Amino acid sequence: MAQREVDLDSSVGYALKQAATALRAAMEAALEPLSLTVTQYSCLELLGQRPGLSAAELARGVFVTRQSMQSVLQGLQDRGLLSRSTAPQGRALPTQLTPAGTDLLGRASRAIAGVESRMLQDRSAAEVARLRADLAACVTALEGRQP
Repeated sequence: MAQREVDLDSSVGYALKQAATALRAAMEAALEPLSLTVTQYSCLELLGQRPGLSAAELARGVFVTRQSMQSVLQGLQDRGLLSRSTAPQGRALPTQLTPAGTDLLGRASRAIAGVESRMLQDRSAAEVARLRADLAACVTALEGRQP
């Protein structure tokens, strides 16, 4: 029998993937009554915090391709949740939430806050801060940046 390279019971990467999958499923369930996907919510959340982002900036922030972001933006625009400038700034078309988008974002943000609260309910504030710092350190290490 061949020796296994990865022990799934002790693999941090596997545990992270399990957590990410469980989190996404819980987020999808929380957003479903609002007729939003996780990607659509993430786009609205970014625009709520950083109005005027271009499609390329949104794609990077939401971790999708520029092509995928175009269809996400079109769907949200068709629902009246965002507007895109017809006058480009450089080559980009800045995007803004509409009042309807702002309202839906508020409801979606509360739903997602509930998911995160449930996920972290048995953790102290110090443990949550440490988890956040540890995850940020993992990202820094994998991206080859200096801490």
